[in-house]
Amino acid sequence: MVLATDLDGTFLGGRQADRLKLYRLIREQENIRLMFVTGRGIESVMPLLDNPVIPDPDYIICDVGATILNGQTLEPVQPIQSEIESQWPGTLVIQRSMRKVKGLRLQPVSQQRRCSFFYDDRTDIDTVKKIADEMGLDVLLSAGKFLDILPKNINKGSTLKRLVKLMDFSSKDILVAGDTLNDRSLYDTQYKGVVVGAAEQALMDYTNGMPNVLQAKSQGAGGILESMKHFPEFSGYVNNKTNNIPEDAQGDTQLLVMYHRLPYEMKEVNGTEKKVSPKSPNGIIPSLLGFFSNGRAGAWIAWEEVRNKNMTRADRYIDENKYPNLIASSIPLTKKEIEVFYKLFSKEAFWPVIFSFADKVRFNHEQWEQYVNVNRLFAERAAAEADKNATVWIHEYNLWMVPGILRQLRPDVKIGFFHHTAFPPADIFNIIPWRREIIGSMLQCDYIGFHIPRYVENFVDVVKSHIPVTVRSEQSCADRFLTYSCALGVDKMTREIDAGGRIIRLGAHPVGINMKNIRHIFEQPATQEKIEEMQKQREGKQIILSVERLDYVKGPLEKINAFQTFLERNPHLHGKVELINICTPPASGMKVYDKILAELEQAIGKINGKYAQLDWVPIHFFFRSVPFEEVVTYYAIADVAWITPLRDGLNLVAKEYIGVQGLKPCADGVLVISEFAGASVELSYAIRTNPYDIKDLVQGLEQALTLDQNERKLRMERLFEQVTHYDIDNWGKAFMHELENIRREDSAMPLQ
Repeated sequence: MVLATDLDGTFLGGRQADRLKLYRLIREQENIRLMFVTGRGIESVMPLLDNPVIPDPDYIICDVGATILNGQTLEPVQPIQSEIESQWPGTLVIQRSMRKVKGLRLQPVSQQRRCSFFYDDRTDIDTVKKIADEMGLDVLLSAGKFLDILPKNINKGSTLKRLVKLMDFSSKDILVAGDTLNDRSLYDTQYKGVVVGAAEQALMDYTNGMPNVLQAKSQGAGGILESMKHFPEFSGYVNNKTNNIPEDAQGDTQLLVMYHRLPYEMKEVNGTEKKVSPKSPNGIIPSLLGFFSNGRAGAWIAWEEVRNKNMTRADRYIDENKYPNLIASSIPLTKKEIEVFYKLFSKEAFWPVIFSFADKVRFNHEQWEQYVNVNRLFAERAAAEADKNATVWIHEYNLWMVPGILRQLRPDVKIGFFHHTAFPPADIFNIIPWRREIIGSMLQCDYIGFHIPRYVENFVDVVKSHIPVTVRSEQSCADRFLTYSCALGVDKMTREIDAGGRIIRLGAHPVGINMKNIRHIFEQPATQEKIEEMQKQREGKQIILSVERLDYVKGPLEKINAFQTFLERNPHLHGKVELINICTPPASGMKVYDKILAELEQAIGKINGKYAQLDWVPIHFFFRSVPFEEVVTYYAIADVAWITPLRDGLNLVAKEYIGVQGLKPCADGVLVISEFAGASVELSYAIRTNPYDIKDLVQGLEQALTLDQNERKLRMERLFEQVTHYDIDNWGKAFMHELENIRREDSAMPLQ
């Protein structure tokens, strides 16, 4: 079967359910060829090719038949295109010939080998036809206001017939579809045809009585489906399996979480594998699990390592007592697949872009295909697990392609996405070779959350660089975030956009910390004893603390170089100030960080070798994973937390330091934070520093060490109020409130 269809009002029209049913049918049926036959120019067709919901056409006939392209390569179909071109005198020649005709206005649309005008009551159509005839051209009128001038005998139908002959398609396999008089020539081909519901009356009159044409009742894509059932040759393609969504499923409260890890770790205890809580202290996993504690139905979808590709993991309870209706649904990946998907491609292609380190980017197109394949596995699993109208919450850039694939499979679900990292400006993001595919996928979300308003605006700018965008609503940032006084500040944040006909809500939700866990650890007698012991050991010294994962985006070498300058400038502080630098190793196999570690160790060794005394070492460097209980004791004894990443999506270490300091009887620690860490725009009482400027890094540290005691306490008091109010539970509830208050019909896709 070959479906040759007009776009606006036809293939892109009608009910969303009918559109998506037709699109899915075309994707699933290999024997259906799709042709776009449109009056649009190719430039206005291009955004459709990036939309993952719409199936890719095999051929595109555009400019009312004057342009014909291969839908996969966008190369002209020869010799048809050259033959049409030879009949065209040129756009400027025609415009000059028509300039004295009253009421003609050139349409401001992309057009090739045709001139499209608006006309009105003053326009002498006979004069237009006479001029065109003298130039060997045709005139096509439609909708009482559009006038197209084309090469002689060139129209949608004639170009379609040439293509059918060239490709040796059987005429009995062709179905044409349209809705305006502009599509009239399609029905002159004598192929089977459908005039979709609510079509222009002039087309209804023209096709009335044609034996091969069905005048459908259903509009748009629904009319095409109706015609496929009507014509026996095509009825076999329409079956009950298409759009197979369980109608009787009660999924209003079901929640699916897609995360990069399962909410537990498997450990062998007495020869038996048991589920234990993960070591991570950030509280994101407990917060997400909290949505299921009241018996809410759901699934947690994440990858899990298996020995070979044929292994499968059955769905299983996470904790049947705490979450009776929550299952773990794992995506089995081999060690090699994880290596490519998570450790190589994501970290080498996307991670540097996200944090604006374009010089470190490495793109691998084969690995991109594997990345997409893993995303498809996630989407297919969600489609299989979801009840009707379920809510799906996707996490992180590793799953950028899931929304687009999932929307194809399950148009009924509500999709939310939270971006846990930074989001870069458009000129950085757009170096990604697959930027169009990624943005096309993300625009299938109903709600997208970022840490801070700046990342929201960066995302909107990226979208604007790909398709037309209308900002539907904005919100002032001043009530919670810094605006003009911070490098990442913005005064207004976009809250809703219309992008290519889809409505997407946007918001800023900085992740909070797990204060319940921090308080529990801090108040333990063993923790208090350790804090007291360490304070005695360091008595008479000011402690500067740095806690970070080994990563170039954290700027570890820049910090150490700045500390050397600090020591050079402040010889009177030798023996009185110590830097405790806790550096967590990256995941195993991340060879990209080996060079950074070598340079860091060399720089620290050089400083300690130069300045150390028998009873004093300026830098204590710990390159290992330190248990969070121990980190809490370092937070408690540190006079200054020196958090200076070159870029950071947020930085929970800064908030954890505040959380611990605020619990002390004398809460007087000082936070120095990079102004390029997302958290800097919400922690207004911290000292902000520029990590790219050694002088500013040193001055920020000096300011922190010399602050008046009363000011130190006041700053920490205000910061503690901030992090305890906007904790991890607040983050999760705020995001879900936004997502669940969106009605699917508000963001449904009128694709015209």
